[in-house]
Amino acid sequence: MKQLLIALSLVAVTASPALAHTSNLNVQDHYKTIIKQVPYNVEVCKYIKIPYGTSKEFDKESAIIGGLIGGVIGNQFGKGSGKEAATGVGALTGAIIGGTKDKGPAGYRTEEKCSVETRYKESEAEVYSHSTATFWHEGKEHIVKFFK
Repeated sequence: MKQLLIALSLVAVTASPALAHTSNLNVQDHYKTIIKQVPYNVEVCKYIKIPYGTSKEFDKESAIIGGLIGGVIGNQFGKGSGKEAATGVGALTGAIIGGTKDKGPAGYRTEEKCSVETRYKESEAEVYSHSTATFWHEGKEHIVKFFK
């Protein structure tokens, strides 16, 4: 029994200097904020204007210019009286093409257009990130990062 008491005393004396240089073990859990996104679908409808038809107007100046150009081009074809006919047809065609001017659509009709869109509902949550153990040993701070 006396030997056991001496052995325990010896262990306590030799261990004390090592324990004296290590102090305050601090274990801390760290958390982070995450954003969860949960998708959901929604039908979105919009009213849009659809053009229909075309509205045309007659432009006299453009018809005259188109007739002159068409006559010159038509004059390049044919021989004899055929040349006169080709000139006439070219002038008439040029006047029709040159004089016709688009004013844009005749009107608009309104239609409902629907489509499915994916949207996300967001929510925040605090979750475990990691842990750290901080301690001092022989005058130096040591930090150990670990996961549970």
